[in-house]
Amino acid sequence: MKEDGCNLNGLTLAYLGDSYYELSIRKYLIEKKLTDVNDLHKEAIKFTSAIAQAKIINDFIEKKVLSLEEEDLFKRGRNASGRGRKNVDAKTYSHATGFEALIGSLFLNDLKRADDLIKEAILLIEKG
Repeated sequence: MKEDGCNLNGLTLAYLGDSYYELSIRKYLIEKKLTDVNDLHKEAIKFTSAIAQAKIINDFIEKKVLSLEEEDLFKRGRNASGRGRKNVDAKTYSHATGFEALIGSLFLNDLKRADDLIKEAILLIEKG
């Protein structure tokens, strides 16, 4: 039976979304001809850190990139977020978790939309 994400909690969706987003970023960087593992890691952090993910989701919300359903998925992950990490504040961490939950849900239900949002995220981070 295919899991559509409706019955999964926000943190489980974030776990899945984190994996897919990370893989997509790694693929993107390798396609840019980066091959040194240290360079790949340094570049990947620019896209995958909680700070970067919070910036992405906040930009998406501000520019109304997301549908209402997608905003609800973000909120589901954001609100399920735990205390966070020591290196970022709780709000940033919860927004990053919400972004990952959104990607996780879209991975299960609308892979093309997940990929489209990831492409937009890449463009946003590349712009600085």
